[in-house]
Amino acid sequence: MRFTILATVALFLSLLSTGCTLMEKAVYRPDINQGNYLTDRQINTLKKGMTKQQVIYVLGSPMLQDPYGDNSWIYIFRQQVGHEEATQKTIILKFDSSDLLDSIQHQDVSPVK
Repeated sequence: MRFTILATVALFLSLLSTGCTLMEKAVYRPDINQGNYLTDRQINTLKKGMTKQQVIYVLGSPMLQDPYGDNSWIYIFRQQVGHEEATQKTIILKFDSSDLLDSIQHQDVSPVK
């Protein structure tokens, strides 16, 4: 009898201590957005020949600029929704010497750990 009670208590305590890992999905996790919020609609609006002011109007200020000149702008958007893996979009825009959009490079990285 005593062994049965002791075994039941030990089993209960072991289940109680692992309960946090079993209940992880039940705990609310807010969505985390970092960087420039980029939508497909905004990205599709970009066209070669746009001025820097037009690009800023569509996407906002760039997160990074080329440190060796101002002809490349980098936009990064990282998003983690709840318990899902994080995704990341990166857009690299290059301008010519007249400050007109010359090149658009789009990279989707999914999932990010």
